[in-house]
Amino acid sequence: MYAIVKTGGKQYKVTEGLVFETELLNAEVNSAVELDVVLAADGDKVVTGADAANVKVIATVVEHGKGRKINIFTYKAKKNVRKRQGHRQPYTKLKVTSITIG
Repeated sequence: MYAIVKTGGKQYKVTEGLVFETELLNAEVNSAVELDVVLAADGDKVVTGADAANVKVIATVVEHGKGRKINIFTYKAKKNVRKRQGHRQPYTKLKVTSITIG
């Protein structure tokens, strides 16, 4: 059984026990979060659209953190213009605990 869930502006294919990283969520560590379901499949049975609202995907927040650093460097040739900037994207690590249809 698997489900396609939507969180943080992206969609993820999840199964029970899967640990994945998503955009930062406003939730405490070790708390349960219910994710929006786009599609769910169990063998030959596929649930989409309005029926997908009956599917529940519960995930537990494992940790919050920051991704690896990305260095941004821009310059303009022959103008002595240089700019260095860094960025670390915050994320939330989730573990899917249950997927229930109906």
